[in-house]
Amino acid sequence: MIRICKAIDALNDWFGKLIAPVIAIITLIVIYDITLRYFWGRPSDWAFDITKMLFGAYFMLLTAYGMRHCVHAEVDIVKRLLSHRVRTVTDLVGYLIFFTPFVWLLLTYGWDFAARSWSRGETTYGMVSIPIYPLKAVIVVTGVLILLQGVSIVLRLFRELKEDGHGA
Repeated sequence: MIRICKAIDALNDWFGKLIAPVIAIITLIVIYDITLRYFWGRPSDWAFDITKMLFGAYFMLLTAYGMRHCVHAEVDIVKRLLSHRVRTVTDLVGYLIFFTPFVWLLLTYGWDFAARSWSRGETTYGMVSIPIYPLKAVIVVTGVLILLQGVSIVLRLFRELKEDGHGA
């Protein structure tokens, strides 16, 4: 069980480190667009759309990495008053009630959304037609990465419960 968790964590760590430098590319595109606007009085036809799409992909693809490193927002005012075992059970129930339906919907509707976009070869409207379908496929990739990280977290929570049961 712990090997599965470590493999999932390693995958999301690797993927997060692969995607993280995209922010530098986004920054360079924004600087390029600002330079064009400032010196030539006209922004590029494509930079705004590209940065918007890259930002979306960037944040979606780093979600599982964020889950892995517990950087998501959590309201723990009441939770920290509870015993370790009750906190663990609360986390498990939270994953069952909130996480599972969210990921199911993300994957189900994301798949349909991406498949429709790929089948149509969907692009942006305007002077430059930028393909949108790869961005919509990112929704599915994100769903899979989040699902895997959720499995890792839930397996660890079950392990904690098991260890608490033996220690009591």
